Amino acid sequence: MSARSAVTTTFRSLRIRNYRLFAAGQLVSNTGTWMQRIAQDWLVLALTHSGIALGVVSALQFLPILLFSVWGGALADRYRKRVMLMITQSSMGLLSAALAVLTLSGAVTVWQIYAFALALGMVTALDTPARQSFVVEMVGPDQLQNAVSLNSANFNLARIVGPAVAGVMIGLFRSEVTGSGWVFLINAVSYAAVVSSLVAIRARELRPAKPIERRRGQQIEGFRYLRTRPDLLAVLGTVLTFGTFGLNFPVLLPLFTTRVFHSGASAYGLLSAIMAVGSLTGALLAARRGTARIRLVLGGAIAFGVLEAISAAMPDFAAFALLLLLTGTAGLTVATTANAVMQTSVTPQLRGRVMGVYLLVFMGGTPIGSPLVGWMAGSLGVRWTLALCGVATALSAVTAAYALAWRTDRRIMASVTSRPHLAVVPRTA
Repeated sequence: MSARSAVTTTFRSLRIRNYRLFAAGQLVSNTGTWMQRIAQDWLVLALTHSGIALGVVSALQFLPILLFSVWGGALADRYRKRVMLMITQSSMGLLSAALAVLTLSGAVTVWQIYAFALALGMVTALDTPARQSFVVEMVGPDQLQNAVSLNSANFNLARIVGPAVAGVMIGLFRSEVTGSGWVFLINAVSYAAVVSSLVAIRARELRPAKPIERRRGQQIEGFRYLRTRPDLLAVLGTVLTFGTFGLNFPVLLPLFTTRVFHSGASAYGLLSAIMAVGSLTGALLAARRGTARIRLVLGGAIAFGVLEAISAAMPDFAAFALLLLLTGTAGLTVATTANAVMQTSVTPQLRGRVMGVYLLVFMGGTPIGSPLVGWMAGSLGVRWTLALCGVATALSAVTAAYALAWRTDRRIMASVTSRPHLAVVPRTA
């Protein structure tokens, strides 16, 4: 394949005007969001010097997802997703602006950060099912795998730029509190980009699913459907451990930076950006694939877990950063492929609720995992904690593969030689 055709294949969804506008707005907003995440974590660490406090603020931000994501998915199936996104994105911008005012005035406390994290999580629980299931309405099912992968690439490009800019901005000020406040303000302004892109989208070119009528029991219909799909249950079982323990970097990276490598905010931003480069690579590779396959979810989770465990033993900053690069590539392969598998395997009328369940499983474990990982880091050490989280992720993928084989009367076929892979295949294969 020539370089030109490879680029055309990788970015083919961007030929669709509505998706192109949406992606541009998301890039600006995601960059601001990542700047705020870095500043928020660093502000909490500066105020408390506690790994447990980092775990708590992360848990509070994800707790509403555990409680309300399925309800958010039902709302996404019931109402126009574009209108929902205008409301949720505007609300996030207002929350960031309020936190910026408190921080710049010097009045911010760790309890206020906790409250804002909880409020942001509540809005996110409504926003994410609608935003993820809105993609297929812009591009159609044939381009969904590509668009989901480009969304991940977009997110991780922002993840490269955002932490680096946030680290530099915080370092420019004498006070880490003041620097964090300006980062929060920039993030508040960035939401104008995504709201403007949603306003500019041509509604007549969308392919919306027919909204469902409100009735009792809608929230649990996604669970009922998934009970009949052992393949999707295997994906959910894998991403449960992957999201709860594998993706623990918001808690552990600041602790690695300060306690293991004895560095500051700039080094933390650099590590976050390096891992994001790996994630961006994984997303772009996924964008070239035509079909999302469960075997890639399972094999990618095993690779991610092994790489994460190995990175815990790296002796210096450079070696640790290199392993983070590879870990990010494997992790994004898992997340992107799992998302596409879930969306392409259900009817449009159930997509919002199924994505609500997916979000519940993928991100809802964070309120439990983050404080636990923070406690483990304080009790067992940062290196042992990272290694154990990696082992747990790899074992969950192996368990899911064998459970799927048993439920569907198939067998496991694996290879670690010329083309490493893990597959569940018919017994006659």
